[in-house]
Amino acid sequence: MSKTARRKSAQLPLLTAEDLKPFVEAALFATAQPIGLDELADMLGEGKRKVKIAIDRLIEDYISRPHTALEIDESDAGYILAVKTTYGKVVERLVPMELTQGALRTLSLIAVKQPIVQTALIELRGSTAYEHIKELLEHGLIVKESQGRSFLLKTAPKFAEYFKVDKETIERHLLALKPDLGEPEA
Repeated sequence: MSKTARRKSAQLPLLTAEDLKPFVEAALFATAQPIGLDELADMLGEGKRKVKIAIDRLIEDYISRPHTALEIDESDAGYILAVKTTYGKVVERLVPMELTQGALRTLSLIAVKQPIVQTALIELRGSTAYEHIKELLEHGLIVKESQGRSFLLKTAPKFAEYFKVDKETIERHLLALKPDLGEPEA
């Protein structure tokens, strides 16, 4: 497809690099993954050189703003509008974390059986649980305490915050799930 055809399909008039900046910014804002120069140029129906100039000017604009939480990151994968690491903790509380299905299952098992020895958890979930534990620790959803040659795992306060339940509610539900250990069976 020619540049003219792409420009018409994108409904964009002939633009200067300066005029392209808001379009580039909008594209970077809308994507969850880095976007490459080729893809941006194709999407905007403009030449790579002009789009690159627009990106560079946009990067300079963000650098010159001392009171902004945003920046444009460049990697091998492309460009992305991102929150500066200084402000990451604020955003982390607002944006839901993405956990794998396996990590969620491991987390639910830890919550139900807590405290649980890591070796017992591995026996129940398999060796992939080591990666789940690592992921859950990185997100601060569980805590790990040394217990002999293994570790004791239990949910962290962030677990209750994230799932919007208080500690008492969790304990009440867990007690209902666990069999009564106080009375011997007849």
